[in-house]
Amino acid sequence: MTVPLQFCDTVQPAAPDALAVLRPANRLRVPAPDLKFSVSSMASAPNSGPSATTAVLASVAALGIWRLLAVVAPHVAALALMYQTETDFGSRLSFLLAWGILNFFWITLLRRPALSGALSLTMVVVLVLLSQLKHDVVQMTVNFIDLMMIDRDTVAFLFTIFPNLRWSVIGAGLVTLPLMYALWWLDPFRIRRLPALACKLACLAALVFYSVYHPDEAWRGYYDDGYLSKFFRSGVTAVSDFVQYGFMESAAATNERLNMPLIDACHPAGRRPNIIMIHDESSFDIRAAQGIKVPPGYGSHFKSWDGKERTFLAESNGGPSWFTEYNVLAGLSSRSFGRFAYFVTRIASGRVERGLPLALRRCGYDTMSLYPAYGGFMGARSFQMTTGVERFLDSHDLGAKDVEPDSFFYDKALRLMGDRTPNKPLFTFIYLGANHFPWETRFRPDLLPNWRAPGNVRSIDEYLRRQAMSAEQYKTFVAGLKKNFPGEPFLIVRYGDHQPEFAPAILEPGLDEGAIGKKLDAYDPRLYATYYAIDAVNFEPVKSDAVMDTIDGPYLPLVIQEAAGIPLDPSFVEQRNIMLRCKGMFYGCDDGAEARRFNRLLIDAGMIRGL
Repeated sequence: MTVPLQFCDTVQPAAPDALAVLRPANRLRVPAPDLKFSVSSMASAPNSGPSATTAVLASVAALGIWRLLAVVAPHVAALALMYQTETDFGSRLSFLLAWGILNFFWITLLRRPALSGALSLTMVVVLVLLSQLKHDVVQMTVNFIDLMMIDRDTVAFLFTIFPNLRWSVIGAGLVTLPLMYALWWLDPFRIRRLPALACKLACLAALVFYSVYHPDEAWRGYYDDGYLSKFFRSGVTAVSDFVQYGFMESAAATNERLNMPLIDACHPAGRRPNIIMIHDESSFDIRAAQGIKVPPGYGSHFKSWDGKERTFLAESNGGPSWFTEYNVLAGLSSRSFGRFAYFVTRIASGRVERGLPLALRRCGYDTMSLYPAYGGFMGARSFQMTTGVERFLDSHDLGAKDVEPDSFFYDKALRLMGDRTPNKPLFTFIYLGANHFPWETRFRPDLLPNWRAPGNVRSIDEYLRRQAMSAEQYKTFVAGLKKNFPGEPFLIVRYGDHQPEFAPAILEPGLDEGAIGKKLDAYDPRLYATYYAIDAVNFEPVKSDAVMDTIDGPYLPLVIQEAAGIPLDPSFVEQRNIMLRCKGMFYGCDDGAEARRFNRLLIDAGMIRGL
C-alpha cells in the first residue's frame, strides 16, 4: 500500500507516481494513516523532515517483510543455483543474462516482479532436472534444439515409459497454481511494461553478442554442468545454423543429376537371399583398450564368414543409437545435420525417402523391423517406415517386458519369418538392446550361470558377460535358421552401433573429461570404431570392392546389397563411386563436401524433401 508521509503543519500529498517504474499498489484500498508532524511557530529551527533511510524503512514496514521476501527469494535462489551449476566467468555471465531475459519477459506480460521471479525460477529448476536426466541417459545436457523439436509424440513417449509422470505433473500443477495465484494477489509492486521490455531486449542483445564472439564449444555439451547458460547460448547458434543451411547441409545447385526415375525391374544374377541386419547394442572389441582382461575365445563373435574382422565407424559414442539407425537404414550421415543431428530420425521422418528397405522392396523383398523400445522413441516408427519398412513391431507389439535378452527378439524373428509370404525374400531388421547401460547391475542372473568374471572392474566384467550372452544366443539363432528353413539362403550382417559410454575412459585413460570431449567433437576414429561382420547360411556372399575392411556407417546398406548380389539403384551407384574414391570414408571425405554434394543430388532427385 502507498503510505503518504506528511511533514510540517500543512498536509503535503504524496506524489502520485513517486516511483516511476517500481511502485507499491494499494490493493486493499485501506486509507493511509494520517501521519502529521506539527511544529510550534516558536521552535528555534524548522524540521527539515526525515532522512531517506527513514522513509525507506517506513515503506518497508508498510509493505510487510513477507511481501518483500516474495520478490527477493527467487533471485537469491537463482544466484545459489548459478554458483552450484555454472563453473566459470563466461557461463555465469550467460546465466545472469538468461535470468534477466526470463524475468523481464514475465514482467512484460504480468508486471508483477514476485510472480515473474517465481515463474522464472520454476523454469530454470525444471531445465536443470531435465538436463540431469538427459545426461544420465545420453551423456549430453538439454539444449535449445530440444525445445525446437518437442512435439506430441515426445510427450506421449515420456508418459508411456514413465507411467507415474502424468500424476507427478498433475500433482505439481495442483501445488504450483495456487502458489502462483497467491503471489499474483500478494505482490505489492507493479513495473511498467516498456522499461521491462527494454531490459529484456538489452539482456538478449548482450547474450547474442557474447555467444557470437565467444561461442560455446560443442564438446562442453558432454559436461554435466552449465545447464542454463548452455541452453541459452545453444539457442543463438541453433538459430544461426538454421538460418544458414536449414536442418541439413547440402551443396549449392548443380547440373549433375541421378538417372531418375528408378527402373522398377530388378534382376539379380543369382538367387536372392533373405537378408537379416542385426543391431548389436553398444558392442565393440574391448581389446582395443590396454590392460582389459577378456575370457577365453573372446573375439570370434566379431569375425565374418571369411574369418576377417572388419571395422565399422559409427557416428555416435555412448548413447544415441538412433544416429547409427539413420546410417544403416537411410545410408546417409547424421553429421550432415550439424547441431540438429541429435534429432536426425525425427527430422528425417517423412522427408528422407531413400534407404536400404526401399531399395530392397524395389527388388521384390518384404521388409520387417523388430524394435526393442516404444515406436514413438525419437520417431523410430515413422522414420523406419519412411525408409521403406513395411511392418514395424515395437516392444509393445512384441510383448516385451522391460529389457529383454537377445534371444527374445531372435525367437520372435524366427516365428515371424515362418509366417512370411512363400517364395518371396524377406529383409528383417533386428534391433537388440540387452547390452545397453547400466552395467553396474547384473542383467538376468539366470542366464549364462557358468560365467566367470575375468577380474576387471564390475561394470566392465558385466559388459563382457553380456557380450558372451549375445554371442551364445546368436549361435542359437543361426542354428534355428538352419533348422526351421532348411535349404533357404540367408545373408546376415551384424554391426556394433556405438562404443559403450565407459569406452573413452579406458581407451584414453590419461585424458580428462574435457580432453575426451574435444576428441569426440573431432570424430577421432579410435572413439567411434566398432565392428561389422557378414555371415551366411546356404549362401555365398558376393565378393566386392565395397566390402572393405573399414567403412563409415552410412556405407553399410551399400555393402549389404553388394554382398547379396542385389543390383544397385542410381543413388547407390553414385554412393559406391564416392566410397571407392574416398576409401570407405563418407562425411569425413573432403571435409564433408562429398556428403553435401550427394545430399544435393538426392534433393534434386526428389528422394529428400523439405530439407
